[in-house]
Amino acid sequence: MFPIRDENPTLHASVATFILVAVNAAAWALIQGLGFEPALARSVCRFGAIPGELLGSVAAGTRIPIGPGLVCVLDGNPSWMTVVTSMFMHGGWFHLIGNMWFLVVFGDNVEDVMGPIRFVVFYLLCGVAAVAAQAISSPSNVIPMVGASGAIGGVMGAYVVLFPRAPVHLLVILGFFITRVVVPAFFMLGYWLLLQLVGGFFSLGVASGGTAFWAHVGGFVAGIALVKVFCKTDRLKEHRRRHGQATRWISRYSKK
Repeated sequence: MFPIRDENPTLHASVATFILVAVNAAAWALIQGLGFEPALARSVCRFGAIPGELLGSVAAGTRIPIGPGLVCVLDGNPSWMTVVTSMFMHGGWFHLIGNMWFLVVFGDNVEDVMGPIRFVVFYLLCGVAAVAAQAISSPSNVIPMVGASGAIGGVMGAYVVLFPRAPVHLLVILGFFITRVVVPAFFMLGYWLLLQLVGGFFSLGVASGGTAFWAHVGGFVAGIALVKVFCKTDRLKEHRRRHGQATRWISRYSKK
């Protein structure tokens, strides 16, 4: 299931959401070389968050193959800035586009009730929590973590608290069968979280690359925990007044 859009009006322009998209796109173009080697591998080595290095569980001098003929060598002096920079690095075009799509679909409404500055702080804190969760789940892993999905997981956690019944349009692909359905946000995001938990349990103890499931879970939980601290009550009340119309819309839609 892939979200196409939601039926949830906004009161203000989504300035911070689109700035975050622009920063991610700029990093992809200017630092990661649009995915071409050796720029991609070097950016992942330099700016990715490596759990084993951050936690000091991997010895200095450890060599990590990261691309054709390219090796990342740990120097024993972890840069904690990679906890932040890793949120703006990606492993490929689909990784980048998928993350940015989720951010646009769910980020505008969360920003709407927080305001742009609060939203950016909230986003970064969720990203930090995501890196922490992944590092704790695999403390000896030397595969660099990259991607905005942990921080976006926090946005999704906030969304499900704020707008659980907002209608979300999904593209469903089952082999050659493709259709579109509309479901409440809590169903779509709950299903997404379940997939991350299942994937996370199967990845425990496996020190390899792939999807950072526990980063997604950590970001999602952080979003739920932090949303009430960052949302503005007056904006939330007005937003929910309009959102109530969307809730009635899905009720009518489900009867068709």
